[in-house]
Amino acid sequence: MQDPNADTEWNDVLRAKGIIPPKEKEVSEEDIVNIMEATIQSKTTDKSLDDMTLDELNEREDEIDEEEERIFEAYRRQRMAEMRQAQMKARYGEVKEISKVDYVTEVNKAGEGVWVVLHVYKQSTPLCKLLNQHISTLAKKFPDVKFLRSESSVCIPNYPDKNLPTIFIYFEGDLKKQYVGPLVFGGMNFKQDELEWMLSEVGVLKTELEGPPKREIRDVMDSAVRQSRLDDDDSDENDW
Repeated sequence: MQDPNADTEWNDVLRAKGIIPPKEKEVSEEDIVNIMEATIQSKTTDKSLDDMTLDELNEREDEIDEEEERIFEAYRRQRMAEMRQAQMKARYGEVKEISKVDYVTEVNKAGEGVWVVLHVYKQSTPLCKLLNQHISTLAKKFPDVKFLRSESSVCIPNYPDKNLPTIFIYFEGDLKKQYVGPLVFGGMNFKQDELEWMLSEVGVLKTELEGPPKREIRDVMDSAVRQSRLDDDDSDENDW
């Protein structure tokens, strides 16, 4: 007798006319996992395993059968790995003030895979104050990036005021980029999104911005004029 589950044109005709029953559906490995997950959840609570804390997972461990224990343990290991990864990434979250003696430890020895953004500033400079506000917000938004700041007189003695604000960017202890002087930032209308985009271009962070924010033409022209005057006044000073 011909197998009714065989894939033949004749069987397809018989199934279409209702003479033989439909072909039995093959159960895949994914189907088995879904069935096991549903079984585990029905024996614990209506709460999804993905939504449970580690304590809740431990409490439910005794309620499952031995054959289901492997799947349950896999969920717990995955959750613990995700939590450890999240804790490693979110180890900063604020701007730390440093001095010259902290430089090597906090910057050059920041660690493997760590991006460091250091703002060298002067408290009396309005643009420096604005940048401090921006990096404070970005530090909370990107807690895996190490944001630092230091007053120029404390960090780099005799550092020219014309170079402020300055942002140094390090990765694994190496200097990757530096933004020096007010012209780079374009004046007091410099936006947080502009700084975020600048950092994303270097690779410091992954932004959701679709493109660089547009800067007002007026601001760029004014900044260029101011920088030209500064260059004329300080033409004899060495570049940093």
